[in-house]
Amino acid sequence: MRLLIITLGVLFLLPACGQQTTLDDSINSDGESNSTIRIIDTTGSIISERFNCPKDFTRTKVEAGSFSDYLRKLPLKPDGTEVKYYDGRSKYNSKAYCAVVDKEIGTKDLHQCADAVMRLRAEYLWEARQYDQIHFNFTNGFRADYSKWMNGQRISVSGNKVSWYSGAAASSDYNSFWKYLERVFMYAGTLSLSKELNPVKLEEMQIGDVFIQGGSPGHAVIVVDMAVDAEGKKLFMLAQSYMPAQDIQILNNPNNESISPWYELDFEGVLQTPEWTFDSTDLKRF
Repeated sequence: MRLLIITLGVLFLLPACGQQTTLDDSINSDGESNSTIRIIDTTGSIISERFNCPKDFTRTKVEAGSFSDYLRKLPLKPDGTEVKYYDGRSKYNSKAYCAVVDKEIGTKDLHQCADAVMRLRAEYLWEARQYDQIHFNFTNGFRADYSKWMNGQRISVSGNKVSWYSGAAASSDYNSFWKYLERVFMYAGTLSLSKELNPVKLEEMQIGDVFIQGGSPGHAVIVVDMAVDAEGKKLFMLAQSYMPAQDIQILNNPNNESISPWYELDFEGVLQTPEWTFDSTDLKRF
């Protein structure tokens, strides 16, 4: 399998999640009231609207216009939408996810795990017109700069030899940008991306950080939201793509369904996600 930096802005704090929730006052088998927050709001069209925080938690502060802000506002397809593979088939493991990110993935078997992470990072920078910040390394170490691609250069690959050549008119439109990304998807992956990213201590996690294990296969998932309570306990949310190429999906938490899709940051040793197990030391940052 195959696999994004930080921007400045003005600090803002989203409203307390509890203010956006409703309570489920159902009666349990012992005749007692269960006042539990409904975490999923099926009417929400972006991550921060679709998913409420568990009781007593609020979303962490992020900088307006930052990568963290961008991820928290990722658009989602209507509740109940199935994850689709690149060829239109439905993902076999529907229990792995609870929402689907509303972004096209193309018709080639390229948009896999590391690719989705690189794509989100690159699209954020592209939308911010920070073109010179968009670059990824191929597995052999070749650096693919979007700024060169945007100016009409193209990438020639012959065996393990990679080089630039003049092959197109200069363009920064999305169609050309997507072709650049597909070239990156083809020759970069978890192995190369894991070498580009910087290790981060678990307790220092930020939205946009990545759990990644480089290899063949390897895997990568990205932190797309976080929340905190008054005592400093933190929660996080994860998104992934997978093999074969498929839609980006918000992962369920198989360890604690009562707060899913949120995960507790103070897990010990290993992080069990629906389709991969990571170590706490696998957390990295652009």
